[in-house]
Amino acid sequence: MAEAQNNIPLLHRKEWQTMTPAPTTTAAGGFVMNDNNNLKRYIMYVASATVHYLYDHENDDWIQIASGALGGTFGAGACGCYSDWSATYTANGGSTTTITVNAASFNIHGIVLGREVEFLSGTAGNIGLRRTITAIKHNGTATGDITLTLDEAVTAVANNDTFRITSGTFFVFMPGTLSATSFKKYDLATGVWTACSVTGLPATWGTDGRMVNTGSFDVSFDSGTASSGSATTLVDSTKAWTADQWINYQVRITGGTGQGQIRVITDNNATTLTFASGATIDATSTYVIEGDENSIYLIGNNAVTMYKYSISGNSWATVSPTTARGGAPGLSSGMEWVGKTGDTVWADITDIKDGRYIYSLRGGASAVMDRFNISGGTNGAGAWEVIAYTPYITTFTTGTSTDWLGQWIYIAKEGSATVPQRFYKYNLVENTMKPLATDWYLNGAALLGNRLWCRYLSSEGKVFWVYNLGSTSTNLRRIMIF
Repeated sequence: MAEAQNNIPLLHRKEWQTMTPAPTTTAAGGFVMNDNNNLKRYIMYVASATVHYLYDHENDDWIQIASGALGGTFGAGACGCYSDWSATYTANGGSTTTITVNAASFNIHGIVLGREVEFLSGTAGNIGLRRTITAIKHNGTATGDITLTLDEAVTAVANNDTFRITSGTFFVFMPGTLSATSFKKYDLATGVWTACSVTGLPATWGTDGRMVNTGSFDVSFDSGTASSGSATTLVDSTKAWTADQWINYQVRITGGTGQGQIRVITDNNATTLTFASGATIDATSTYVIEGDENSIYLIGNNAVTMYKYSISGNSWATVSPTTARGGAPGLSSGMEWVGKTGDTVWADITDIKDGRYIYSLRGGASAVMDRFNISGGTNGAGAWEVIAYTPYITTFTTGTSTDWLGQWIYIAKEGSATVPQRFYKYNLVENTMKPLATDWYLNGAALLGNRLWCRYLSSEGKVFWVYNLGSTSTNLRRIMIF
């Protein structure tokens, strides 16, 4: 991606737009969640442990959703993230162009229109196939069958076939004394909240927190056809990868033998990917390498420790990096997994950098940027690095929010009821902090909680907006970047 802000002084105005205000004034801990592709129609605004809204970009308005009845104590440390995939659904039948589900079990609604289905198990030949939903037949009640129409034919869908949809899931984490309801997920397609495990996390959580998923739908960093394979390896003799560069990415088999299989890479050399046993791969297998869609990382609690959640396993583990973080993330720290930057050097498949890093402003009135190398360290344990960005002056604390897009991390620096909020952009490729804009539309007192996000106009990725939901206010403002 080229220089992100191409507005030319005296020709183009760098102009803030006022959008529909949030339904409630933001409070300490209130935060938003956006998808990693920066294209989805909705973001979620968590206003409290019981009050949550979806913001619809297409209509510039808000709608309240059912309470998650979240445990803990809402405030400092509240955080969450978005995953591209829905829950797993089970069909009760279908045809070559339809899937039917029982509405009482899976009350899927029209938000899935235009989204992609991926078959997970069941009918031979369908596993791993992806199709777009073009229509939905729903009788309006939670009884009978719901029918989803597909854009292309598959082998006839049968009872007990399982599938998922790219309608998405929001994961929400509450601070305080952790309980069985402190961490929940919200399935957009059905509107259902489900409690997730907190086992393996500290008994209490506070100070601040950030959470990020390392998956991004339909974004791959390399692809090819296997020369050979086994239950634990995929060999592509045409490659010249650097050893260990793909550790903690995932490989997905897109065609041929093993289609639909997904494995997290545990090791690699110049031509071979290694992963846990159970795969079936041969010279017919085509593949892509992607970010690990199953992993969520969590930081905060005034500690250098980072935690990793397995979505499929519903379990937490403590990350044990070879190099520990240089300092605990403080108030309003950042956390951004960087996928595709659009830079050719970062995309070099012989020494990949795209998808490899989680960047984190340390916050707490510091001017420090830390970076976690997912594939670094011994045996892929990962390693933290301190990034000496330049100019190395500006500090960030309570009231700061961040989001990533392309080569940039966008930063809303803390403001107040009398001090306007300033915005910065950190260039990942150049390792440079630059000014972006100042919004003279004043908010209230600075608050903890990440409330900045980006969204593309279209998948072409030429025009996008940076959105900012103000502190102690209902102000929603955006600025166009092109």
